[in-house]
Amino acid sequence: MIGVGIDAVDVTRFSLVLGRRPGFEERVFTPLERSTCGGAPGRLAARFAAKEATMKALGVGLGAFGFHDVWVERQPSGQPLLRVVGEAAELAAAAGVSRWHVSLTHTGTVAEAVVVAE
Repeated sequence: MIGVGIDAVDVTRFSLVLGRRPGFEERVFTPLERSTCGGAPGRLAARFAAKEATMKALGVGLGAFGFHDVWVERQPSGQPLLRVVGEAAELAAAAGVSRWHVSLTHTGTVAEAVVVAE
């Protein structure tokens, strides 16, 4: 195992950010994530947590790669699948990462993600 990252997001605060910062959703989320989530703050917050948990699993800070370099897809089974490209993929390759695992959860108030880099 290379690293583990976990992140939690306050859904209420995140919802306020979505409403107050024009373009935030487009800057942070891929078109696929936006269409999959349909604007649901809890689902978007969980995906935001996954992006930050990925940074933590790689041992890098915010800004080490763009938010569009990491996204979550939903497999037909419903299981989330982490996609890593660009600078994030380069950092992962340099660290020896060959597999990713991601788990998402959210309630009305908290969204969380755990990412494991192997």
